[in-house]
Amino acid sequence: MDIRYSANQKDFKRYTTEEIRKEFLIESLYLPDEVVSAYSHVDRMVTLGCMPVKETVSIDKGIDVWKNFGTKFFLERREIGIFNIGGTGRIVADGTEYQLGYQDCLYITMGTKEVLFSSDSADQPAKFYMVSAPAHKPCKTTFISIADAAKRPCGDTETSNKRIINQFIHPDVLETCQLCMGMTVLEPGSVWNTMPSHTHERRMEIYMYFGIPENNVVFHMMGEGKETRHIVMQNEQAVISPSWSIHSGCGTASYTFIWAMGGENKEFDDMDTLKTVELR
Repeated sequence: MDIRYSANQKDFKRYTTEEIRKEFLIESLYLPDEVVSAYSHVDRMVTLGCMPVKETVSIDKGIDVWKNFGTKFFLERREIGIFNIGGTGRIVADGTEYQLGYQDCLYITMGTKEVLFSSDSADQPAKFYMVSAPAHKPCKTTFISIADAAKRPCGDTETSNKRIINQFIHPDVLETCQLCMGMTVLEPGSVWNTMPSHTHERRMEIYMYFGIPENNVVFHMMGEGKETRHIVMQNEQAVISPSWSIHSGCGTASYTFIWAMGGENKEFDDMDTLKTVELR
């Protein structure tokens, strides 16, 4: 497990490009039959990726649960949201099986002891993208298909940011302790996300970009509004955004991204919006 410690906005101003990438970027999420994990001390969120090919893979493969969490099993005091961005796959959570197609989601409650991943085809393996947050009570493990997600169209073609926000793990859809997750799909020809920019003083956020066409990238903007920086991101990479940082992006082509939030509340619109012309 890769451990990322908290960084403050004052020190961040002096970071080099490579230091920014090492601190906030998660470059490789998928290895055959492995679990890739990054533990961020920003609200103690864990980002994981699993691509089962020939094996059934346990969620704690390669993770020292006692050393990292001080618990007997991974979800003893955690909840988790899981998206599939690959071929059809299956998740077994304490004996109950769920089949996830492309862009489907599964929320698994705190207290679930065993989580297993498998793919229906080794030639087109599932790619499970996950974010886990600390939890204080059990909720209901729930499957949410892309068709059942709450959809919020926003943006405009004139500003190159026409998109649909799909809310999956969200108070309007199901109960959780603190975790919120969803997926934003940009329309063809739109390249900007989350503009005007904003920060969440009471929450952190993690973005995972995918569906980026070959030979294209996303310029992910972060930092304080008056002194921004950027990370050049490629397909299926994730980025950690502390509460003091903006989190906007512009691609060289249209793309999709999964957002995850955790912190003091679950109010989707609890944000401090910045005027675009005042960004520096």
